[in-house]
Amino acid sequence: MRIIRAADCKVMPWKNGGGTTTEIAVAPEGASLGDFDWRISMAHVGQDGPFSSFPGIDRTLSVLTGNGIRLAFGDGETVSLDRATKPFFFAADRAVDGVLVDGAIDDLNVMSRRGRWQHRVERLSGAGSLSASEGLVVLVARKGDWLVNGTTLPAGDSAMLDAPGGVELTVSGGEAELYAVWLTAS
Repeated sequence: MRIIRAADCKVMPWKNGGGTTTEIAVAPEGASLGDFDWRISMAHVGQDGPFSSFPGIDRTLSVLTGNGIRLAFGDGETVSLDRATKPFFFAADRAVDGVLVDGAIDDLNVMSRRGRWQHRVERLSGAGSLSASEGLVVLVARKGDWLVNGTTLPAGDSAMLDAPGGVELTVSGGEAELYAVWLTAS
């Protein structure tokens, strides 16, 4: 298991220049926004505007803080996301504008290159177990101090496990939130 400390994550401008994102993990390591196989990041969204287009990429968006965002896709579909909604999966090359519900939000973005990698995201709020016999599992701790197979993962930090088999999760403290990201090669 590799621990990724929040303080070590790289902050960079959005592809479209409209804000900044904090990169948690990317493959291959050091890949640019144009050539990654998969990428996990958090962004602060402070104003309405278009999402960056990522041709050939699938994306999952989860609202971490704030009152939510409405996604208005170019084909007429609209989706409202807030802290209570499940992580939302969509093609990152679809034209989409984000409209904030009531003030800024922070979100978790997981992206994978179609045909090379697939991903799935789940929000957890308490102790349990996960299983992955292949690929990677990345855990993003948001609230509470998590114990991952006996190793402490404080809120704000992340952990990457390669084909971990079973993963036991326990949490200390009242409020708890962790995002589990499964990544598998296509």
